[in-house]
Amino acid sequence: MADIQGSYDDLFGAVPTALAALLDGGDVGGSVAVFVDGEPVVDVWGGFADAARGVPWQRETIVNVWSVTKTMTALCALVLADRGELDPDAPVARYWPEFAAAGKESVLVRHLLSHTAGLPDWDGPVAELHDWQAATARLAARAPQWEPGSAAGYHSLTQGFLVGEVVRRITGRSPGEFFADEIAGPLGADFWMGLPAEHDHRVALTVPPPGRDEDYTAAAAHSEADRTATTPTTATPNSATPAGSASSATPTAIRLRDGNSVAWRRAQIPAASGFGNARSVALVQSAMACGGTVRGVRLLSRAGCERAWEEQFSGEDRRLGMPISWGLGYGRFGGTYGWGGWGGSTVMIEPEARVVVAYVTNQMREPAQDTRGLDLLMAAYDGLKGLQSDG
Repeated sequence: MADIQGSYDDLFGAVPTALAALLDGGDVGGSVAVFVDGEPVVDVWGGFADAARGVPWQRETIVNVWSVTKTMTALCALVLADRGELDPDAPVARYWPEFAAAGKESVLVRHLLSHTAGLPDWDGPVAELHDWQAATARLAARAPQWEPGSAAGYHSLTQGFLVGEVVRRITGRSPGEFFADEIAGPLGADFWMGLPAEHDHRVALTVPPPGRDEDYTAAAAHSEADRTATTPTTATPNSATPAGSASSATPTAIRLRDGNSVAWRRAQIPAASGFGNARSVALVQSAMACGGTVRGVRLLSRAGCERAWEEQFSGEDRRLGMPISWGLGYGRFGGTYGWGGWGGSTVMIEPEARVVVAYVTNQMREPAQDTRGLDLLMAAYDGLKGLQSDG
């Protein structure tokens, strides 16, 4: 059995056992955290930080969590909304005048957060993702592919720039700077959007699925939509356009080697280039699970948290190719909210129980065969039942 490091409450012993089973089954490395009331009841890790399996995964190992980053960017916007500095029902152009070009005057901020703005595809060169001004200017010039608000299509790479530029226009700070100053810093959370070079030695590079190499991309329509919309671990960046859906742009395929590059780590791609571990993901999102306050740090009000769960869209997502319910920056799965990233990383929030479950990994699997996030979530719920019965 794989060696699992860290700590956990005895009631949650199924979680490290489940992580060990994944590692025994061939995964390279990963970490899992379960937070209740803002405190860890599980904080474990195991395996290796490199494909050669020569560097053990350590407590401070961090990894690209891909689209789990979207939940961090959404939190930035929700904090501003709670402060009265951002109105989700306002036109984006109120904060970003250039965005009104090409018929986008009616696009609202909530459309950006709920993937209904009609700008789902990144059609520029990969290198332009590393240039904030160029990326946002490209999106500002684009016409929407459908009437904003009338349909949803997962904005896999574009959402971060769209929401992030609104944050920048309001605060004068990049989303990564705002997140560091206003969220990660006060919480002491080891999560980064725009990773400083001094942390490179802690990064576990992403490993492709068995039989794949670093040119691995998601080219098929559903290849990056994890499993089904009924499972809480639905979703990862999708660079593909499902057959039969209209598109005015040719999406750019992102290769695994792009995400493993130094340029990707340095850039702020707030939909897909966040770096952290399960502990930091769970700590940050505990603010949403605990009514806006965690460990004595108040990020936003309870009403501000509840706003995030309000349904903005329900139906077939044009890019994911499956039914989905979108809130403001989070997927909605009954009374549970969250999102996942390409490769398997996942965060799920249950406000009623004040619980967050986070899983991060450097081991990709083929999305259609990947149930790891769900398996770990179910293991965590076993412990939660015991905790509630004891209480």
